[in-house]
Amino acid sequence: MLESLTDTPVLQHRLGHRHFCLDQNQAPYSDALNALASRDSTNLMVPGHGGTDAGISGLLTDFIGEKAIRLDLPMLLAGVDLEEDSPFQDSLALAADAWGARRTWFLTNGASQANRTVALAAAGLGENVVSQRSAHSSFSDGVVLAGLHPQYVLPSVDAVNGIAHGVSVSALDAALTQAEDEGRAASAVYIVSPSYFGSVADVRGLSEVAHTHEAPLIVDGAWGPHFGFHPRLPESPARLGADLVISSTHKLAGSLTQSAMLHLGEGPFADVLEPLIARAMTMTASTSSSALLMGSLDVARRALATGEEMIGRSLDTALRFRELLAADDRFADVGEGFGAFADIVDTDLLRVPIDLSATGISAHWVRDRLITEHDLYFELSTETTLVAVIGAGKTPDVDAVFDTLVAVVESPEGRTEAVSGRAQTGFPELPAPGRRRVSPREGYFAATEIVPAAEAVGRISADSLAAYPPGVPNIMPGEEITAEAVEFLTAIAASPSGFVRGSVTSNVDSFRVLKS
Repeated sequence: MLESLTDTPVLQHRLGHRHFCLDQNQAPYSDALNALASRDSTNLMVPGHGGTDAGISGLLTDFIGEKAIRLDLPMLLAGVDLEEDSPFQDSLALAADAWGARRTWFLTNGASQANRTVALAAAGLGENVVSQRSAHSSFSDGVVLAGLHPQYVLPSVDAVNGIAHGVSVSALDAALTQAEDEGRAASAVYIVSPSYFGSVADVRGLSEVAHTHEAPLIVDGAWGPHFGFHPRLPESPARLGADLVISSTHKLAGSLTQSAMLHLGEGPFADVLEPLIARAMTMTASTSSSALLMGSLDVARRALATGEEMIGRSLDTALRFRELLAADDRFADVGEGFGAFADIVDTDLLRVPIDLSATGISAHWVRDRLITEHDLYFELSTETTLVAVIGAGKTPDVDAVFDTLVAVVESPEGRTEAVSGRAQTGFPELPAPGRRRVSPREGYFAATEIVPAAEAVGRISADSLAAYPPGVPNIMPGEEITAEAVEFLTAIAASPSGFVRGSVTSNVDSFRVLKS
């Protein structure tokens, strides 16, 4: 846990040819952007709006505001990010220190960019990777791009609510041992923690197992960018032995949408991973990265590192919401059942997954009514579950939210839904992976044809198909399409808030397969 620098000695960090003080109260990059934006400069350079509302840029200024226009500066400016000891580099050093990393990169194409980056870097260690099956589809894309040969370890599954959790230490050890026995020892391990629903895996134990098998541990911590910034939150994975940590900073840590970070841990693989990541970043990063997005990362880091008291209020707010739910038999906290799963060792309290099964009403229906009738948005719904996300440092009025939720459930329409029998009480079981017939890369780039769903069973998929929520690939390129997968994906596509990424059609009535 990072303490306030008013209570601890000032740290020093060697950067370039000077000493830079790691004072988490500072935001060097965003300060430099502000300083440049405040000047009355004439910009005969990109971006085309020139930092003013003159001419046709008036409409854009009306849309996002004059301050945003002036801060939207290009890369490679002296005194901002050009020099080796620039304010931008200072901010990267501060971010690495805040999350307990050796080095941090700012990303402007989200955690999806980080997933593709780590896949390309992992290929520098070897082609075999053991991956949690319920990895985000962007990592599957990275597997294709990098030509990796994935071997999968299955997560634990809450069959009642249709939720995939994480991977246990014993399951990972068994998967790595099996890979070695088959002559395909893993060159890297990829796991997800926390899950979409707030379950947290044993990162320290998983890292120890991975290292015992001589592989670095990559943690998709997209949903835990706030970890390590309060005693009641789980620790930052970089401090628990993870070698690479993907952090979707915008999700709960307050930066702008599409901004993220990638952290390199201080582990036994740091020396070999650092140049691999740096090279992969040149292939995945934009040469015109948004100063607004990167500046927001700098500001969000400062807010987290100095905002323990405010984060504590957010945690109190989340606990208050749970108290309200616990007092009503129609609602349950899905997290109360996490103890039944061996892979779960902690919970992110800022995620509140609400089981609505006892109401008899589809959570999809409830979420839609909350939006359309009350302008109240929950993060996601499954057939049985609503998930609320409370940003670190935010304190929404959860009493009002609870009252509105009750009103929707008790409304005449809600009572009708409850007795209609339309709410799904069971799910198509999460399909097991089909047999891999060719490598993901070969499957993706092969000659293909599109066939109806009924004719796709038994054929080799050319696409990565992932049901949202939560974006888990159910079919990978090169895998055989099973009847169970077709049934599952069709059911997800037919649900009110679900869709299938990578499908040929929105209702998944056709599949792209390898030509016979």
